[in-house]
Amino acid sequence: MDIRVRQGNIAEAAADAVIVNLFEGVTQPGGATGAVDEKIGGLIRKIIAAGEFKGKLNETAVLHVDGAPFRKVVVVGLGKQAEFSAERVRQVSASALKAAAKGNVKTVATIVHGAGIGGMDAELAAQCVAEGSLLGAYRYDKYKSKSNDNGGDGVQELVILEWSGDKLDAVERGVARGKILADATNFARDLVNAPSNELTPSVLAQRAQAMAEEFGLECEILDRAAMEKLGMGALLGVAKGSAEEPKLVFLRYRGADGDPVALVGKGVTFDTGGISLKPAQGMGAMTSDMAGAAAVLGAMRAIAQLRPRQHVIAVAACVENMPSGTAQKPGDVVRAMTGKTIEIDNTDAEGRLILADAVAYAESQGAHTIVDVATLTGACVIALGKLYTGLVANDDALADAILAAGAKAGERYARLPADPEYKEQYKSDIADIKNTGGREAGAITGGLIISEFIENARWAHLDIAGTSTSDKDRHYLVKGATGVAVRTLAEFVAGL
Repeated sequence: MDIRVRQGNIAEAAADAVIVNLFEGVTQPGGATGAVDEKIGGLIRKIIAAGEFKGKLNETAVLHVDGAPFRKVVVVGLGKQAEFSAERVRQVSASALKAAAKGNVKTVATIVHGAGIGGMDAELAAQCVAEGSLLGAYRYDKYKSKSNDNGGDGVQELVILEWSGDKLDAVERGVARGKILADATNFARDLVNAPSNELTPSVLAQRAQAMAEEFGLECEILDRAAMEKLGMGALLGVAKGSAEEPKLVFLRYRGADGDPVALVGKGVTFDTGGISLKPAQGMGAMTSDMAGAAAVLGAMRAIAQLRPRQHVIAVAACVENMPSGTAQKPGDVVRAMTGKTIEIDNTDAEGRLILADAVAYAESQGAHTIVDVATLTGACVIALGKLYTGLVANDDALADAILAAGAKAGERYARLPADPEYKEQYKSDIADIKNTGGREAGAITGGLIISEFIENARWAHLDIAGTSTSDKDRHYLVKGATGVAVRTLAEFVAGL
């Protein structure tokens, strides 16, 4: 779907459908909505008076009209004006586009929600309109014989109309930024939604390399021999059970001289649990166990286009975790790149093992700040559900910066404690540490185990086990992969 910005009056838009809005409780529409209402003979006022539209958040009303340059009007509710926010602009943009797209609709025109009576900065509002529209229109139907055109993907062009010429440049800047962030998120969604027989560790590395070439990032792919030479026994231990070769993706964005910030992602393209085999029920969803790597790759795609001043590197550890005659076993001991040894208590706690070597490699490349992203623990889902991503950090300022970036991106994070006493839970009798800390505080100990392999860098861990996928469509969150953390990481780096 192409997005274009034009100056003009929404009431005269030549499109299949137009989108306008109302705050909750408004009975006499004004501004652009009022102009459209006048054009269509007061139909919007009539549905309000009849109680058929109240303006509640994401509520939509569809009006089919004659005698106008458009044949359909979608009115979307903005909710209470006192609660209006950038995140609500994303949501209503997606909800309205989905309603407008039903039927044979190819061109949709919309106003910039919030830039008028909403009082929001025009650039930010336009960015959120573009983000919400593109994220809400996303569909993964690569394997469908017949695609579904009811989600927004049948729309070929979205025209964002701004009446004021003084705001036009700001709207265009906002739309350009919103497209970068949404396209990067949808890139990550495509990776996470891909089946594991298509997206092996080698293919994930190839797609990372192709993306890097397209957007001007430096890229290096480390194979098994290179990782053996570096002593990455923790990562390679996980890969032992699979016929698929492990890969370590290393990307670099040279924003400026100086030490880099590192983004590190878990890329388990399929997770059976290994010898500690998972139950059959739900195992098919383990194709998404590489969502952390996808988030990091998507963020780097956005960073390459946003061109922040910060020097950034990314590491994606790509493996399969499979049971076989060569797989590592509970009771084994592996040695990580740092020389620290790990007793394997449970082979299904594999994410922290591959990230142990990945974060150590990032620090060896000079990173002063490391943020890792992983679908790490079921414990985090139990603790926070599917609304919040868990955050564990060893630095308050870093944690606060990520929370702020998440708020800007409309993604929610909850910081978990990281008291040193938790480390007692994963002490080992025969090695330096174990790879599990037991059931209690599992999301915390899982993150802290990763931190054991960082010497001096500031560190934060994002557990996206609950937020990486959605069970249903909800405004711009579509069923399947969400692409969570892509926009947060991009906003975090842009703000440094």
